[in-house]
Amino acid sequence: MKKIFSKVGEKEVTRAIVEEFAKQFLDYVESDCIIVGGGPSGLMAGSVISKKGNKVLIIERNNYLGGGFWLGGYLMNMITVRDPAQKMLDKIGVPYRESSKSLYVADGPHACSKLIAYACDRGVKFANMTMVNDVVLREKNRVCGVVINWTPVEELPRGLACVDPVALETKIVIDATGHDATVVKKLEERGIIKLKGEGAMWIEQSEDLVVEYTSEVHPGLIVCGMSVSATFGLPRMGPTFGSMLLSGEKAGNLVLEKLK
Repeated sequence: MKKIFSKVGEKEVTRAIVEEFAKQFLDYVESDCIIVGGGPSGLMAGSVISKKGNKVLIIERNNYLGGGFWLGGYLMNMITVRDPAQKMLDKIGVPYRESSKSLYVADGPHACSKLIAYACDRGVKFANMTMVNDVVLREKNRVCGVVINWTPVEELPRGLACVDPVALETKIVIDATGHDATVVKKLEERGIIKLKGEGAMWIEQSEDLVVEYTSEVHPGLIVCGMSVSATFGLPRMGPTFGSMLLSGEKAGNLVLEKLK
């Protein structure tokens, strides 16, 4: 057998993974911003914030990033954006074509991979297969962090799972968990916020409203993307993603203002 690769064995591979993961995890126990949800709005928000040199950690419950961005609608992996959101596709380098006046279509996997790379290139870090099961609250119930556990642990029956979670501290949290509005729900469970739940589909109304209502809903907590709809009772927009990108950008800029 002709040798091509360097002489590296199993222990070196394992050691490299453990050491580098532990180093990054320790570094991000405290960060400038934690974004819960690695879909298009969370990825865009992270890109905006980390570009200025801030430490941003995205927590994603699945073993992949991008949410529904790579999948499109009805298992047909094409995404649509309405004018002016095609400018966001230009920014991340995604080719698209005009399907009808002011409606643009792009390849979902291409757009998703470009957006993930865009976030990575700007320094965003990720914790996959990780779920938020609580929030850290300080004076006046300000959100100052999240309590996390491995997704497989959280999915086990309560009688089997006896693994305590750990907490991460941050200056501000973004809920980008989509329809679930996971972080906002943790505050609702304590009677701090009341979720209105998202309304029926109405594309022309929903996209504008999602961007408009992207905001800080409680001290230390900003909502973006479909979490906005769930929080404020806005209509959903289905498989068109312009407002996800613009809402994420707005949320990122809101964080930058607060970090000044």
